[in-house]
Amino acid sequence: MATAFDTQTRTLVSQAQLARPAGRVLYWTVFWVLMVLFALVFLFPLYWMITGGLKSPQEIIQTPPTVVPHAAHPGNYSTAWQVLHLGRLLWNTAYYALGALALQLVFDVAAAYAISKLRPIFGNAVLFAMLATLMIPTTVIILPTYLTANSLPFLHVSLINTPWAIWLPSVANAFNIFLLKRFFDSIPTELLAAAAVDGAGPMRTLWSIVLPMSRPILGVVSIFAVVAVWKDFLWPLLTLPKTSVQTVNVGLNQLSVGISQNVFIAALAIACVPTVVFFLIFQRNIMSGLTAGAMKG
Repeated sequence: MATAFDTQTRTLVSQAQLARPAGRVLYWTVFWVLMVLFALVFLFPLYWMITGGLKSPQEIIQTPPTVVPHAAHPGNYSTAWQVLHLGRLLWNTAYYALGALALQLVFDVAAAYAISKLRPIFGNAVLFAMLATLMIPTTVIILPTYLTANSLPFLHVSLINTPWAIWLPSVANAFNIFLLKRFFDSIPTELLAAAAVDGAGPMRTLWSIVLPMSRPILGVVSIFAVVAVWKDFLWPLLTLPKTSVQTVNVGLNQLSVGISQNVFIAALAIACVPTVVFFLIFQRNIMSGLTAGAMKG
């Protein structure tokens, strides 16, 4: 059985070649060289940013640049924290990201559940229209979106310098709705039919059956929602001109004038810490959620 399995499995390197000492050495050599190369490509920018925050003002502008700082200056990080008000900027960004996450979990889940399981009239047409918006570049709709946020139709209320300017546009996320809808499609219909026989309505079925089974995809949607708000720059730049309510990306851009380059790089390194830690904690959710619902059965 093992021989038949090995002969039927197609790989870049056959089992016969790996059985030879020379082939095995060549395989592992190429494997580790590529692994180290890709690791350097992805990790070196982070290393360059962290070490750049430890350099002196003279060394940071030195040509050619130094890979390893001649002398570490960790005080640059405390200076960046105080001068650039990173505590306030990080709190503002976290507040906007969590608010956007809460609204997306409510409205996007409801939309995906309705399209997938309740099957309203023209549901597929609505889904197609939402997915079609993903083909439109963000810069094309940035002006009409800003005009809408500046003066809401019929209400004539401005959302500028308020959290709602970040929260409301983030709710209409066609990609997250599509991910949720695909996962909900993989949930057996028999479970929902059994719940209906027991007297559970659509809301009770969603809360008691669908959501507990959807934890992997909810984790992925949560990660996407938080990261999208955290990394956004153009929209907060337009809608949050007030200094006290700006996000970390906009605030660093506005407050970087007159700041030495090494201190500014240290601030950038600090701003990256929450997202890196967030990814390290929830990386399993990313992989499990992206593959969840890929196969029915």
